[in-house]
Amino acid sequence: MKRVTVGGGGPAGAAAALAALGAGAEVEIRDRSAFPRHKVCGEFLSPEALEVLEPLGAAGRVLARKPAWMRRVRLVMGRHEKQARLEREAIGISRYALDAILLEEAQSRGASLVRGEALPLGAPAVDATGRGAHAARAGTKPGRLFGFKAHFSGPASDEVELFFWDGCYVGVNPVEDGLTNVCGLAPQARLAAVEFDVDALLQQGGDALRERLAPLTRQWEWIRTGPLVYARQRWGPERTEGVYPAGDALGFVDPFTGSGQLCALVSGRLAGLAAARGFPLHRYFGEAERLLGRAARVSGTMRRALEAGMPGWLAQFAPIGAIYSWTRPSIKL
Repeated sequence: MKRVTVGGGGPAGAAAALAALGAGAEVEIRDRSAFPRHKVCGEFLSPEALEVLEPLGAAGRVLARKPAWMRRVRLVMGRHEKQARLEREAIGISRYALDAILLEEAQSRGASLVRGEALPLGAPAVDATGRGAHAARAGTKPGRLFGFKAHFSGPASDEVELFFWDGCYVGVNPVEDGLTNVCGLAPQARLAAVEFDVDALLQQGGDALRERLAPLTRQWEWIRTGPLVYARQRWGPERTEGVYPAGDALGFVDPFTGSGQLCALVSGRLAGLAAARGFPLHRYFGEAERLLGRAARVSGTMRRALEAGMPGWLAQFAPIGAIYSWTRPSIKL
């Protein structure tokens, strides 16, 4: 029986483990962190995610946790606002719950969990250790982006709400247990101007954001992460054959599209199958490009438009339905 090592126990790593187990491999997961854990994440699961989780055997466990359901989307860019119904209901579930569910499912199916450093990895393996490979590229530039996140109690909605202003972004969406996740990112200079006080930063986000947050009560201190670098790993002859990057280790995608967790699950499943079946690395990268490439390119184009000061134009003329569909990865392996 082939033995596959998975570095990282988050959604990408757990999906890789489940896929490799389903292909008949023996799996060891390595992660230095304790689970469950809170992570800076939008905690929005696209409806397509259940179609990825179903063949992995984890969809039932996710639904049993009673996640929140989102039926609408609200987009606020500067003074402009749009609202629309989602074509299909999406799920709100915390990373604290999702990570535990997926890891427990993998362990129940026979995967072993080893606490400690995940790297280096020997083939066959899946590298799902996160975005560290990209973060080094940020250097010490003042334009570096940092993420932040906290849960709030108070009135929940069935919307995913996105707010943009002055290079900053905040997403608000319901999760399980009646809580609301508030997650965003901002340039280092904007955070430094308020001494990294996230509450003060959010007060600068405009009337719509202030009104949305007013009836909510933060449940714990803000957690922060960074620097965040949008990048994708590409195949090259210098890469180690048989070690397949997945999730953020493969590519850190624009969080405002709500496709980050779906991309992690899709790439994790693909990487787990590739490791178990011994796919050539160039074939794996080709399949990853087919599944994820369009979503990454479109979301990158949108981000550059936002950075160029065009949120009002996007809000006025870009159809929400098209933005949503263009930024979804394919789920068909």
